Amino acid sequence: MSRIGRLPIPVPPGVKVEITGQHIVVQGPKGKLERDIHPRIRVEQQDGQLVVKRLSDERQDKALHGLTRALIANMVTGVMQGFSKGIEISGVGLRANKVGEKLVLQLGFSHPVEMLPPPGITFQLEGPQRVIVQGIDKELVGQVAATIRAIRPVSPYGNPPKGLFYVGERVRRKAGKAAGKGGKK
Repeated sequence: MSRIGRLPIPVPPGVKVEITGQHIVVQGPKGKLERDIHPRIRVEQQDGQLVVKRLSDERQDKALHGLTRALIANMVTGVMQGFSKGIEISGVGLRANKVGEKLVLQLGFSHPVEMLPPPGITFQLEGPQRVIVQGIDKELVGQVAATIRAIRPVSPYGNPPKGLFYVGERVRRKAGKAAGKGGKK
């Protein structure tokens, strides 16, 4: 049995879970999330906990068991606490501003890059060098953060590295051409 899948998901007070066939709705103080579950997986509510069960021991069912449990646990955590992902901006002249709900990034291009947050996502600035993406859906928060980071990924050359990277991300440095050939001659 999946070690992750067999763990029950505790439902904290203030969170309401509705299971209708293969559709699950989780509602809490921060909002409401919905998801359809694969037909080979069953979710049951027992004693203030959610239990995820699979129909058989086939390879696909084993994979879906742990995945479904993790997705539902993230839904419960999201409506209770929410999720956030930080992006740091490093480099001369690179910065972020917020105009209303819109995020405006100056990333060394000939034009500013403007991003509107999708529904359920908010942008928060901690100075001009740090953007925090917040929301209740972990998948959406990660996708929006990845989209922002992809605009100008961090360059492994130079000291310090230039570009956008996640807070806490370790940038693997690379030596330039001159270092590989033994320097100038």
